[in-house]
Amino acid sequence: MRKLLCSLLLILMIPAVHAQQIKLALLVYGGGGDWYANPTALKNLAQFCNQNLHTAFAATEAQVEAGSADLFNYPFVHATGHGRISFSDAEAKNLRLYLESGGFLHIDDNFGIDPYVRPEMKKVFPELDFVELPFSHPVYHQQYNFPNGLPKIHEHDGKQPHGYGLIYKGRLVCFYTFDCDIGDGWEDPEVHNDGPEKRQQALQMGANIIRYVFTGNAKS
Repeated sequence: MRKLLCSLLLILMIPAVHAQQIKLALLVYGGGGDWYANPTALKNLAQFCNQNLHTAFAATEAQVEAGSADLFNYPFVHATGHGRISFSDAEAKNLRLYLESGGFLHIDDNFGIDPYVRPEMKKVFPELDFVELPFSHPVYHQQYNFPNGLPKIHEHDGKQPHGYGLIYKGRLVCFYTFDCDIGDGWEDPEVHNDGPEKRQQALQMGANIIRYVFTGNAKS
């Protein structure tokens, strides 16, 4: 059940040259939404973490389905998109087992996924609701300090960004970044033409999430 955890503490405790190479994973889901929306995001986040956190992530991402046994090979899974996301009962059960077993899911609203994320995650944890994390939460204060919470990368409708969490038995198992578009800020510069400051903020916040997960700090 907890075979994931053997990787979680290794990646930031061992010099990169000796560390086991781990891939960041992108969640492949059904429903018609564009799970593939940010094709350069995770490879850039991995590179940034390798340079600044001394990790040794693989240069290429993994792509994994919610219902796959391979899900358990990846301590960190990222989901994004603009449209509908859907989990079958079997996928929801597998995803729950993955999260209960030490896995971590980061969902980034790419402007349009919100109406679908909430009911689908209710399939995974019917007893839990997303709660907004306070600005004092450790995820905002890892390698980089974000005293006002998530950075705003894209304006869209101009609303403030929000960071929501699902907390299971005292552990943050899912972090949902909303009205932020942090994943767009991870992409290659020419994709969205974000300025260096915005991209830096996005990558630094992404590195905070990674450090939070892989140093075993995923406690509420």
